[in-house]
Amino acid sequence: MDTRGSRNLHFTIKETGKPSCYLFTDGLLQELHWFKQSYGSWFIGDYICEDGGIYVATPVDPVFILLPLFHEARMKKGDELGKFRQVDDIMFVDGYPGYRYLLPVVSNSLQAICEVKEVGSEIFCRLDDSKVVAWLHCKVNNLKLVLPTLDKNYAVRDEKDTLRDAVSLLGEYLSEEPWIRLLCSHLSISLDYAVKSDVIDILPIASESTLVQDEKGRTRTGTGRQSKKKKTETGSLNIKDMFRKASRSGN
Repeated sequence: MDTRGSRNLHFTIKETGKPSCYLFTDGLLQELHWFKQSYGSWFIGDYICEDGGIYVATPVDPVFILLPLFHEARMKKGDELGKFRQVDDIMFVDGYPGYRYLLPVVSNSLQAICEVKEVGSEIFCRLDDSKVVAWLHCKVNNLKLVLPTLDKNYAVRDEKDTLRDAVSLLGEYLSEEPWIRLLCSHLSISLDYAVKSDVIDILPIASESTLVQDEKGRTRTGTGRQSKKKKTETGSLNIKDMFRKASRSGN
């Protein structure tokens, strides 16, 4: 993948509160995942890199990143609808300048999840729960179509289990309260049933292996950080277990 002109951005993820890494290229936001089999190395020219891990960038809907910001920004209390806020103000997050780079793509997402008002040249918005749930329902329907094509184990699952898998996958990017609860209510499924699933481990960025030659010309692999624990292979893998989100080390 050509990353020239790309920006490496960091956003806070809900599971740990630690920053997760993304690439932003030509208006496309991609989440970085780290994947490593139990045994594997890279052959680079005449050298061997002991760490056989690989980074994979996959497109992610920026709404998943923006949703926590817009939810907090409306300052909703009880049954109130909350306040309209200026978009520029919502996107300014102290310590995380990466959110501002998403401003050009925000306009494409506002109408899907917010009530929007224009006052002169300024845009004000307020998150709308009903719009968010409708948007999530569309995501569930898309996942229900895709999951059976990914693995034979998914193909033989009944519709109810596939629905649960779809909601569970969305739960990796959403807080249980209020979004998963509202989605489960909309789909008429039990919240406990939907969230009963293995959780992806969120690991720091894989240590960059450094190829070093000693005084005799022999090659060894040095790492500046502690190696990650290797995941045990158990035959057919759950799609959620195949990748791990990459986050900055030391946070």
